[in-house]
Amino acid sequence: MTDTGSSVKRILVLSRNDPAEAMRVAAGLTIFGHQIDFVFMHRVLTEEQAGCEQAELLELCEITPQTTVVAMQEHFTLLDDDALATLITRSDSVISL
Repeated sequence: MTDTGSSVKRILVLSRNDPAEAMRVAAGLTIFGHQIDFVFMHRVLTEEQAGCEQAELLELCEITPQTTVVAMQEHFTLLDDDALATLITRSDSVISL
């Protein structure tokens, strides 16, 4: 039996209901060297959410957010259904917050 607990994983974090918590979790996962994909979903971020310290953590951790929200495509790469499905399929784990 091999120990796969320490191997690098590709993890997708979906920010569905709690953007600040999703950003915090995504940034924290980089400590373990995991490759993180991050997607904002369902609604536009408020100015407060966009400027929070968790958003700064994403930048410091070199996580480039993407979105499924058309109104946010000016700031982030917009994913259609197929692109989101591809991200989900190629991820070792998906976390939805």
